[in-house]
Amino acid sequence: MVKIQDIQINIDSQKLAQGYYVKYILETNGNTEAESLGEKFMQQYEKLLKKHEEEDIYDLHRYYRLITEFKPALLMILKPGKEFDMICDVAVKNFNVALDRIRKQIKQNKLTPTMKGPIMPGSSKTMNLKYLCTVCKQTFDIPTETKEKLLNSDEKQKLPKHCEKEMILKIVRTQEDVSIDKTKEIEPELKIFSAEVLMSHIDSEEAKTEYLKLLSVGIDVGSSTCHLVFSALTLKRELSFFNMSNRFILNDREIIYEGNIIITPLIDRNTIDIEAVIKFFKEEYEKAGITPDMVDTGAVIVTGETAKKQNALEIVSQLSSESGKFVSASAGPNFESVLGAMGSGIVELSKQKQNTILNVDIGGGTSNLAISSKGEILTTSCINIGGRLLGIDDNFKIWRIDAPTEIVMNQLNMNYEIGDKITKDDIRRIAHEYAKSLFEVMRGPATSNIAIELMMTNDLDFSIPIDEVSFSGGVAEMIYGKTSETYEDIGIYIAEEIKNLIKEFNVPLIEPENKIRATVIGAGAFSLSVSGSTSYYDENIDLPILNVPVVPANINPREQNLKSKVKQALKNFNLTEGEDVFALYFKDLIAQNDLEMLAEEIEKALPNSVANKKLIMIILRYDGAKMFGITIRDNTSIKQNLFCLDELELEAGDWIDIGAPLKDGVAFPVTIKSLVFNKVRKDL
Repeated sequence: MVKIQDIQINIDSQKLAQGYYVKYILETNGNTEAESLGEKFMQQYEKLLKKHEEEDIYDLHRYYRLITEFKPALLMILKPGKEFDMICDVAVKNFNVALDRIRKQIKQNKLTPTMKGPIMPGSSKTMNLKYLCTVCKQTFDIPTETKEKLLNSDEKQKLPKHCEKEMILKIVRTQEDVSIDKTKEIEPELKIFSAEVLMSHIDSEEAKTEYLKLLSVGIDVGSSTCHLVFSALTLKRELSFFNMSNRFILNDREIIYEGNIIITPLIDRNTIDIEAVIKFFKEEYEKAGITPDMVDTGAVIVTGETAKKQNALEIVSQLSSESGKFVSASAGPNFESVLGAMGSGIVELSKQKQNTILNVDIGGGTSNLAISSKGEILTTSCINIGGRLLGIDDNFKIWRIDAPTEIVMNQLNMNYEIGDKITKDDIRRIAHEYAKSLFEVMRGPATSNIAIELMMTNDLDFSIPIDEVSFSGGVAEMIYGKTSETYEDIGIYIAEEIKNLIKEFNVPLIEPENKIRATVIGAGAFSLSVSGSTSYYDENIDLPILNVPVVPANINPREQNLKSKVKQALKNFNLTEGEDVFALYFKDLIAQNDLEMLAEEIEKALPNSVANKKLIMIILRYDGAKMFGITIRDNTSIKQNLFCLDELELEAGDWIDIGAPLKDGVAFPVTIKSLVFNKVRKDL
């Protein structure tokens, strides 16, 4: 039998050949940077391969690595698109030449198998690996790509839950063992995978790769400023081994227009000048050459102190209705932190550096904090600290005092009122207290009286050490010396105090790509998630649907106790069945033979919602929403107002907005607010 150590491949030759084809295709397509991009590709390719030199023992291991690292290296020089796919198509074909040769050699070489040593994982055709629920004893098939990770990765893999408990892996027999006659020759068991599987790429022509282009807008009405950003989003759908649900995957974002920035117009201390705001954004649309009907999705966010104004909801409503098709039309403090970190570029930077970065977005009314580690946001927080919380003119006359500044003044025994002149020393004292409180939250939990009173959410979770710190938002422009304009507030003074504390604490400071525009870029280019493409949707339902609370329904379908669990869950969220709209979220895998039983349980659990013809929304973590929706329709009295989505990662405490379908009703844009981040303080 051919053993893995017997397989010989000229790795260097294969690697050079792939580098040649990358450069050749770029040149053929008229890319003027083909030479430099080709060199950069090879440098990145070598770098990725070098990381695994010690663990890749045999030629076949090294060749598999050559294939799996090809696409990541290519992503370093090219954005996903047709040229990218063209290169991957050629690479797959080239890689398969050697794999086909090896496969033929194995088939032609029939030798007596050795009976010593362990069988390689996945090599025996009589054995298969499945998930096993230890509660209900059901087994579930494991997707092939997940199975490969489980078998080949040195890292511990997280297993899905069923019946509220993490499942285990079980080796099951697929056929009876056949006694081995050592005197007979049998087919060898060494399996050679295809390049398509290893590279997670099916030929783009064969798979009919489909691209969906969307125009998104982010509109931010903040404590200090108003502005917008238009972004071009590219979604890709291909039927492949790694995309079994045929789902659209968001894989590219490009900012195409950054508008002007104006000071947020107010009629008085508590009222936004809606007419002035709407006029400004209409002018911005005209400058960009974009009309509302051209916009596919987006978000209007009213942030910081502006969100507390009397007519904040009215401005959100008017802007949403006049600006295009929107997914999200609001942003809580934790969600602002997410958008700021995403829009600043820090989340992506933490992924590139494989480190942990704390981003602090300081605006006019709030400072939004987010810790990103290796491309994921782990925790968020928000504190009432911003430059617009105390307004002063050039003569130090106070024209605005917001509630957080009143808190600070009280602690400092100051009695200033609007119209008074304030000394420069007192301005610095106020700015110092703001900066000190901010650093208190950046370094650990709020403990001082001022910091505790200023907090809008819970503290950050510092379970993972911080490697670097960045600042975004309007005040960040002053921290990094990009502007010295005063804006008739104390932003410049807060920036100076922060710079002093950066030196005092020796903060490992880095500068993000985007600063003052971070939140609006996040809203327009990063707020979108996309559901699976197998949804069930009653076309009579009006979209968008905003601010839907997520209610987890973690049950064992066979226990038939959904009604009591839903009742308790709704009580926990202060929701009333039959009156409030909510989304029942099923995090565990649901076996197909349990769908009918679960459909009947849902009908029993929601009697008032059914009677009152309220929207019934079901969301699955895994694929299968369309089948589940059809099962509910065919086996219960729920015939209308039924909406089933799948392939969304949600948690208790999340709120979601759902927009109009992106294409023929097969996939829906979704904004997930809060996610698994720290929740807003209940005492505020």
